Amino acid sequence: MITIEVLASRIGRVSADEIEAWIGHDWIRAEGVPGHYVFSEIDVARAGLIVELREDLGVGDDALSLVLSLLDQLYATRREMRLVAAALDGAASDLDPDGTLVPLLREAMLRRLPSSQE
Repeated sequence: MITIEVLASRIGRVSADEIEAWIGHDWIRAEGVPGHYVFSEIDVARAGLIVELREDLGVGDDALSLVLSLLDQLYATRREMRLVAAALDGAASDLDPDGTLVPLLREAMLRRLPSSQE
């Protein structure tokens, strides 16, 4: 866990005050109380994403909440699809005794997932 000052330093191009505003907008989640926030590595990644969306891609503050919400939904859906794929692998003997159908379904599902570096 790192402090808000360390987070601002790691990300660069952003101040502790800006990060506190992001917390207020629910763009980033912090543990602790104002003045004593701490952040995990996932928070560092999200802060980097916020900077990239705002500064590099020109996403305005009004649209940023929507963009982050949609990205969160996408990542959640991808996790759920991976769980379904794992469940299919685990249930293969029950659902597909000869072992031909489940691998095809799993491959088809995974092809539809966008690739990422999560």
